[in-house]
Amino acid sequence: MRNRIRRGPVVGLAVLLIGAGGGARAQQAAGVAPRALSLEEAVRLAEERSEQVAIARAAVMRAKGQEYQARSQYFPQIYGSLGYTRTLASEFSVLTATSDTTTGPQRPANCPGSFVPDPSLPLEQRVDSLELALQCATTANPFSSFRNLPFGRTNQWNLGLSFSQTLFSGGRVQAQNRAAHAGRTAAEIGLRSARAQLVLDVTEAYFDAALADRLYRIAEATLAQSQTALEQTRLARQVGTQPEFELLRAQVAYENQKPLVIQRRSERDIAYMRLKQLLDLPLDQPVTLTTELGDTLPAVALPKLTALADGARSDTAVASRAPVRQAEAALRAQEAQAKVAAAQRWPGLSLTSQYGRVAYPETGLAISWDQFRSNWTIGASLQLPLFTGGRIKGDEMVAQANVVEARARLQQTRELAALDTKSALERLEAAQAAYEASAGTAAQAQRAYQIADLRYREGISTQLELADSRLLLEQAEANRAVAARDLQIARTRLALLADLPLGTTAGAPGAGAPVTTVTPQTQPIQPQPASPAAPQTQTRTTAVQASQVGTSNP
Repeated sequence: MRNRIRRGPVVGLAVLLIGAGGGARAQQAAGVAPRALSLEEAVRLAEERSEQVAIARAAVMRAKGQEYQARSQYFPQIYGSLGYTRTLASEFSVLTATSDTTTGPQRPANCPGSFVPDPSLPLEQRVDSLELALQCATTANPFSSFRNLPFGRTNQWNLGLSFSQTLFSGGRVQAQNRAAHAGRTAAEIGLRSARAQLVLDVTEAYFDAALADRLYRIAEATLAQSQTALEQTRLARQVGTQPEFELLRAQVAYENQKPLVIQRRSERDIAYMRLKQLLDLPLDQPVTLTTELGDTLPAVALPKLTALADGARSDTAVASRAPVRQAEAALRAQEAQAKVAAAQRWPGLSLTSQYGRVAYPETGLAISWDQFRSNWTIGASLQLPLFTGGRIKGDEMVAQANVVEARARLQQTRELAALDTKSALERLEAAQAAYEASAGTAAQAQRAYQIADLRYREGISTQLELADSRLLLEQAEANRAVAARDLQIARTRLALLADLPLGTTAGAPGAGAPVTTVTPQTQPIQPQPASPAAPQTQTRTTAVQASQVGTSNP
């Protein structure tokens, strides 16, 4: 009988050791092989499928396009054109109508170019020449010389080239280029910030799922221990070595542990679903996490994470923070816009030229190059604002206000970045201390439970002492798991701190959330640590909004 009783702790320890695969047992039972997922692979999948990173890449592309637009003003603008015009009705048609000789009096074929009377001719010939001159004069077309002009022509072809070059703009072009370059710098910083935030989000979600899985396994192991203690007490009651009161206490302890196991299972499932949602994986796809909680992971994983974060650095200087650099770029852009507004008071000088070839063929398509005639002009254009009704003054006031606002936002961002950096360092120090403290506590709680279990089996302690030791062991293991998760997140956050937006170090889910200790006089009802499965609302900032973000929850 004693051998049967002593097998109980062995069963409990076996459940605890085998529990490493407890997160995938239900999935394997469904006949679907779970997908092994490491932290590095999770970060890679998230970056490939992240909408936020895609939006940040589009912002960089847009900023590059705006930079091209601004830079193009340094170069001449040349355009080519080709046009065809078919005239259906024209006001100049009267010119061609008067030259129609098919109807009315016919012009004689022998009309002289000019009429000069010859007195030496006989009278009869002089009269005939006078009548011929009169007839030629009455039938002549006064508009016949306009037939070769373009007025009212049925077909018209135009080939053209236009050229323009800005010679002087009062500094407007240079200022617009500086503003575009500052915008591109801010967009590139935003892309690195989005990738760093994604790495942190995935890391948090991954370790939240790992923590939920660990808490579920701890709850399962505690339930197995409670069941073993109940079996021991029931056997002892049957042989008369334990009173009914001890049996009732063991039964209550076992039944009270069941709801906690159900709750931990639900939290684990929710944490896994949130991780799959971040990675854009099917929610029903089985997943097994291969990166475990522990203090040796960051030395291996963080270099890969920082490489994936595209330049993320473990730099805690305030000037190196992404929101500060974005605010500086925003200030440079607003200062350039102020110069653009001031440049409107200066005259604008540009050089223009037009070159064209025009042809008027008798038919639309039957045309040759020798039918084209050339037109070529060159000129200069000077534009000077004489009166704008106060528009330029208003533009300057708006630009100066934007500069003042951007400068104030930069100073505010620097102050918040200093606070955010110190918060990150403090959280890392606290997480490191909590993890180191939990290591000794967990070992002591494990040893205390083994002694209490032995004393209870030997009949020299009570069920209350055993339940208390079991509760302390469960609390210590849960505290150890939470501390490991917090340490991993704190180290990852500090490694990515230079490119993270503000507000990602305050109120991190599960950070510094120890499991509340339950006194030995109460029944072990497991308290609730910060649920790692709860979705978090991430704070992201733009170049203008970065300084408005305080220490809000990530």
